[in-house]
Amino acid sequence: MPLPSPATVGMALAHVDTPALLIDLDAFERNLRRMAEFSRTAGIALRPHSKTHKSPIIAAKQVTLGAVGVCCQKVSEAEVMVDGGIADVLLANEVAGSAKLDRLARLARRARIAVCVDDPDGVAELEAAAVKADAKLHVLVEIDVGGRRCGVSPGAPAARLAERIARSPHLSFSGLQAYYGSAQHVREARERQARVAQAVAHVRETQAALGAIGMRAEIVTGAGTGTYENEAASGVYTELQAGSYIFMDADYAHNKGGNGEPVDTFEHALFVYATVMSAPAPERLIIDAGLKAFAVDSGMPVPWRLPGALYHRPSDEHGIIDATASRERPRRGDKVLLVPGHCDPTVNLHDWYVGVRGLGGAEPSVESLWPVAARGALF
Repeated sequence: MPLPSPATVGMALAHVDTPALLIDLDAFERNLRRMAEFSRTAGIALRPHSKTHKSPIIAAKQVTLGAVGVCCQKVSEAEVMVDGGIADVLLANEVAGSAKLDRLARLARRARIAVCVDDPDGVAELEAAAVKADAKLHVLVEIDVGGRRCGVSPGAPAARLAERIARSPHLSFSGLQAYYGSAQHVREARERQARVAQAVAHVRETQAALGAIGMRAEIVTGAGTGTYENEAASGVYTELQAGSYIFMDADYAHNKGGNGEPVDTFEHALFVYATVMSAPAPERLIIDAGLKAFAVDSGMPVPWRLPGALYHRPSDEHGIIDATASRERPRRGDKVLLVPGHCDPTVNLHDWYVGVRGLGGAEPSVESLWPVAARGALF
């Protein structure tokens, strides 16, 4: 059960308790509209990844703007999405274990559920679970397009797996999962494009192998916030799985466009709001947000609108801002905004989103409170 929220609707931003996970609603809504418009113009379906936000409320906003459904990474995330009214969910991952498989198959009696597989035993286990639940599961073959994580080899091995799915009475072969995760954070645009070109070649090889046995992948799904334009232009992808575009984190801000400048299509819309607990020196402003408020696997959070300030040395409940190079130096009791280094796992550390309207104006205030409903949904 979520803890009490750090704010109430109508409250001035300055009164929000900390640490708090804030959404700049104006920037967030612009991000939603930009990706929705891109997918419409490109003629490609949008299936955003809900592991970014873990919120059926946000997922519903994406569907309202034209998304065909959402992706999830875990069965429990999919359950939260379906419970929240999302009718089309792709579990963009493999599932092992009878308990999870049984839950997934039961969920398919309430919504359109698709799942990925990369092993013949996985196909057999999915079929057994679907038989037990008297349900139909849509199944995609995940191919390794270069990420060296999950995925069967492209070409004939993938086609053989698809054929096995097609022979399973309670399973429907729906297409290919061709997501290249590590390409998302390659900084140079040309290299990102080259990696997606490699993925496209693997998809074409697999489509050819499927064609040789009279089959075709109607859905080819993948892409992320770092490469979605490349997949959309490829002519082989039919769905985009970008997720982080709604929030944008500090790590994605390091990606460069074709002109060598940072990509700025989407805006920072997710922040952690923190209080300066102690200010013994300009190089040591201690805030109440540490490792339990931020994920730092992709780098430290970045102080917002404090040019030159650096966050470092986080511990469980403390973080330090070095403001010696900043013209503005917060004092004890002041509150600061920080852009997380990695939005997805940062979200999973909080119970509530505090939606703030007018963050760039003189009197920002709380407009909405949304639970992070799938927080901790790891199983």
